[in-house]
Amino acid sequence: MTRTMTDLDHLADTFFEAEVAASPLMMTSLGMSERQDDYDDLSPAGADAHQALVDRILAQVYDAVVTDQSDGVTASALCERLTLASDQHAIGADLMDINNIASNLHTIRETYDLMPTATEADWATIARRLQAVPRAINQWVESQMAGIEHGVRPAVRQVDTLAEQAEGWIAPKGFFAQLPRRAHEAVPTMSGATRDLLAKGVESATGAYAWAIRKLRATIRPLATDQDAVGQVRYQLASRSFLGASVDPEQTYQWGLAQVASLEQRQADICASLRPGLSVADTKQSLDEDPAYLLRGSAAMQAWMQTRADQAIAELDGRHFDIPEPVKRIECMIAPTHDGGIYYTEPSSDFSRPGRMWWSVPLGQTTFSTWRELTTVHHEGVPGHHLQIGQAVYNQADLNKWRRLGLWVAGHGEGWALYAEQLMAELGYMDDPAMMLGVLDSEALRAVRVVIDFGLHCGFTPPREVGGSEWTFDKALAYFNAHVAMDPDIARFEVLRYFGWPGQAPSYLIGKRIWTEIREQVRAREGARFSLKSFHSRALALGSVGLDTLREALV
Repeated sequence: MTRTMTDLDHLADTFFEAEVAASPLMMTSLGMSERQDDYDDLSPAGADAHQALVDRILAQVYDAVVTDQSDGVTASALCERLTLASDQHAIGADLMDINNIASNLHTIRETYDLMPTATEADWATIARRLQAVPRAINQWVESQMAGIEHGVRPAVRQVDTLAEQAEGWIAPKGFFAQLPRRAHEAVPTMSGATRDLLAKGVESATGAYAWAIRKLRATIRPLATDQDAVGQVRYQLASRSFLGASVDPEQTYQWGLAQVASLEQRQADICASLRPGLSVADTKQSLDEDPAYLLRGSAAMQAWMQTRADQAIAELDGRHFDIPEPVKRIECMIAPTHDGGIYYTEPSSDFSRPGRMWWSVPLGQTTFSTWRELTTVHHEGVPGHHLQIGQAVYNQADLNKWRRLGLWVAGHGEGWALYAEQLMAELGYMDDPAMMLGVLDSEALRAVRVVIDFGLHCGFTPPREVGGSEWTFDKALAYFNAHVAMDPDIARFEVLRYFGWPGQAPSYLIGKRIWTEIREQVRAREGARFSLKSFHSRALALGSVGLDTLREALV
């Protein structure tokens, strides 16, 4: 570090290093080689051990001396995150994670996406980790049962969905069955011993997931609830966990409804100029069929993503951002799964593994619309997640390890990425009306998320257009489809996400709102001295922090 390490830096790093030591999954994410044939302790005992660490560090934070502005940010961020962890542990919310997108049952599988696969030794490590899957899944099931005992019951809908997804992972053409083929393609000369080890690992992992599916259906489902909503108390805790800030639920719900209406009108205005006489839906369908905006095949999509991501880096660097040299490299990938969506994985701490943008292409999808997806490339790449996360990983001179590598707040991160979409429009990169329609279409999705997520879980009355009264899955899906043009299967997946992962989806647009508010507050304070590039540099230099901490640090 250029800064002299302070007591608070040492404390934050002590917390980070203890978390890493207990988490082979974090080690994988960070690109480390230690314990890559193992998993975290996913049992209730593991959760209790983590809480004991949280209690120990939090007690020391309160007594620590703040020596400079960076210390102030570290203290604020530690207090916010650790207090939140304690509140979640107290009600068992750190145990129950059955949903369609972000459970530890997903994580157990997804960690293989980040593991090296170039050598026989790499595949031997993968094989050994596969044989550790049964223990990890046993512990995960134990935690789900403990969560239920705490009174945090999963929704039947999410139990059924997760079981169905897991069936896909272990299907004859699913993720695990494809590993031996992928290993042969990567290392054709692999020894028989390693091939046998891998085959045993696949058999072990597949059997463990089959057991988990049976437990989900036979043991957990009878204890689940037909109620999808978690209620305002649990919801506000969940929302706080994703935002690092508290918001007024009813005000935010009404704001979300207003955003949906505004964005719908703006889309209608653009469509009227693009395809006079056509409806918004027909205009979007026309653009989907327009050769100027059409790509065929996953390979063409991957190449287009890479070209546009590289172009953004080249054109923004030095003008609107100072992009560190290692961050100028991004890899755009087609994911080995078919769950739908695009996501980003961070670089290793030494950048030997670059940041990567992944597209999990649904089975059967063969065409892609660039007018819809260019804004997503900016969201996941530059100036979105790749710049934001890469900048923090690179900033060894000023940030302690915890803030650089171990801290992620969704409202900050996803809010920044959605702000990045808006910024690219402000900078003129979306002057093609079709591309600007893609930006508004993307933002409309995020606004709909606010309405459904807050409306369902906090018990607010649905709009008249879907029948008022109370939210149901069918009403939520109808509302979604009325305001977002999306493939029916992906739309259903999206709505399931809001029902099963409360508070996460709204963090995008709420985070963007807070990022924009902070920028304008700084602009108003600095007047003629305000520099957009300087603002971005100062903001990104902080790393990912809760949005209240971000505002305290910048305004």
